[in-house]
Amino acid sequence: MPTVYRIGTRGSDLALWQADHISACLRDLGIKPEITIIKTTGDKIDNVPFSKLEGKGFFTKELEEAQLDGRVDLAVHSLKDLATTMPDGLVLAAMVGREDSRETLLVRREAVDEKRLAAGDVLPLKSGAKIGTSAARRQAQVHLLRPDLEIADLRGNVPTRVNRLREGLYDAILLAHAGLIRLELDLDDLFVKNLAVDEFVPAPAQGMLGIQCRDEAHWVQGISQLNNPEAAGAVAAERLLLNRLDGGCQLPFGVNIQLTDGQWKMEVFLADSAEDNDPLRLSLQGNSPDDLAEEAWKSLAVKQKSKEA
Repeated sequence: MPTVYRIGTRGSDLALWQADHISACLRDLGIKPEITIIKTTGDKIDNVPFSKLEGKGFFTKELEEAQLDGRVDLAVHSLKDLATTMPDGLVLAAMVGREDSRETLLVRREAVDEKRLAAGDVLPLKSGAKIGTSAARRQAQVHLLRPDLEIADLRGNVPTRVNRLREGLYDAILLAHAGLIRLELDLDDLFVKNLAVDEFVPAPAQGMLGIQCRDEAHWVQGISQLNNPEAAGAVAAERLLLNRLDGGCQLPFGVNIQLTDGQWKMEVFLADSAEDNDPLRLSLQGNSPDDLAEEAWKSLAVKQKSKEA
């Protein structure tokens, strides 16, 4: 087994945190890591909404090419960004360390509606407030919960998005809670609300790190030691549904499976578009992530067929 693993990663603060975290895990196994920063399409084009970009793999394609041509041996991904199908010669060797998968609402304090907050509204913003997100899944759920809000596209890495909120370009933004935890950002000047998964459904695999490598035994054998079996089982079921829907970041689809009080629970959201007024919404309980995925697929398939018709 090789003693040096060359890790490919994006250069954002969060991506580097993730690569450093996996590096520490590899060092614990007696493996020396080396980090190489690779700029992806999503990094180069950060002023265009996802809905206007063609194809998939905006944050992964160049990392995959670097593995295949031998510049790096593996890549660390935020797994929600990694397609469920990948080029021949590459595999997902490990799913590591799922962090809190909830969404977080960040709001400029003057944009908080105190009455809505006291009433327990999911999005306690003043009427007409501008909320920033480029994710179709988030846009569709905001539209359903608060059609009176102005939804505006928002791109950039996590600190950039937070700074744009502080600058007053938005009244509120939505981010993955996992990234905020990992970066330990100071948010004391903002109103912060973590949204329960049954109120606002996260992206498939949100909070999980994925390690991709060439499909060669010596790489897979070493990296697979970092796999987290219980969390990986839930995430694999989430990604199975995403794969069946042939979805990417442009699909208004959210799913979350977690073990709560000894019971597997699933939340599902699927819309035809960001403006869909009749999306599919499911809350299920079952004995295993795989059972839940199969049960959810019955309804998801019907929704998908109705859109195609």
